Amino acid sequence: MGFKCGIVGLPNVGKSTLFNALTQTAAAQAANYPFCTIEPNVGDVAVPDSRLETLAEIAHSKEIIPTRLTFVDIAGLVRGASKGEGLGNQFLANIRECDAIAHVVRCFEDSDITHVEGKIAPINDIETIETELMLSDLESLEKRASALEKKAKGADKEAKELLDLMMRCLVLLREGKPARLAEVKPEEMKTFKGLGLLSSKPVLYVCNVEESAADKGNNFSAEVLKRAAEEGAVAVIVSAKIESEIAVLPPDEQKEYLEAVGLEEPGLNRVIRAGYQLLGLITYFTVGPKEARAWTIPQGTKGPQAAGVIHTDFEKGFIRAETIGCDDYIAFKGESGAREAGKFRLEGKDYVVEDGDVMHFRFAN
Repeated sequence: MGFKCGIVGLPNVGKSTLFNALTQTAAAQAANYPFCTIEPNVGDVAVPDSRLETLAEIAHSKEIIPTRLTFVDIAGLVRGASKGEGLGNQFLANIRECDAIAHVVRCFEDSDITHVEGKIAPINDIETIETELMLSDLESLEKRASALEKKAKGADKEAKELLDLMMRCLVLLREGKPARLAEVKPEEMKTFKGLGLLSSKPVLYVCNVEESAADKGNNFSAEVLKRAAEEGAVAVIVSAKIESEIAVLPPDEQKEYLEAVGLEEPGLNRVIRAGYQLLGLITYFTVGPKEARAWTIPQGTKGPQAAGVIHTDFEKGFIRAETIGCDDYIAFKGESGAREAGKFRLEGKDYVVEDGDVMHFRFAN
């Protein structure tokens, strides 16, 4: 089960530098000119989770396998991208394939790195990107709605329901508001996602600040944090320059570097976790002497579907899930201790898996 978070932003805001640090590769060329990233670069990153190492230590697991999240480095958008400016159409198509957007916002001043708009103004930058996404959605929906109206006038119930949903989105877009603000019923969510609207995707703002502001941010990042709070969105402060330097250091040297710059952990850990949460994902674990492994599932997933992430046969033949909460597994030093303490549970097909559950599935062949 793959989940993609697309890294977007104007040219020269630090997207490729951030991506390189995220994936600890130099796959994306970071250069001081627009469109240096022409094809989207894709990288899988481990989701940091200290619980997994603790579980592995208790179970004496030989191997630790974290859950993963995919980041896609998408080339810089510019004003007019929705009309094909720059490499707009290609970039917008790449965003459409992602589940969420990590919007890198330039929150630093540097005369050596040009700004495509000529000034440092984070909120203006955000609105430029958002406007292009909304204009693209507006054009797409107006074309589709026009074609659907004929069907909706007849006895086609599905066409009427779809048109109603599209019109709700169009009202917002015409007011200059993103489609993600539309009121969507739970039973409409699948159809809503199927519309493929760029402005419907959840957004994580990544404030790229100078090195000296990596711990607390600056006035520019404060503006972005305020906007995120007003939108109900998520924002994280990082220094892409620091992160790129940390990424190439051995683990022991990373710790020293972090202490020297006043950080408790790499900012990228926060970016990854925030992206994970933004997508509405949780983690469950399978633990044994062979391996301790984390698995990714959407919030609200029931036992059989969670088992199906491991193998489809597990879902088809699901009988029950032997379950221990992560905190209980750790507190009572493993399965035996948890059993003795009455923390071992047998859960059936209707059980909604909780974040941190340690699970063993029983299934019929």
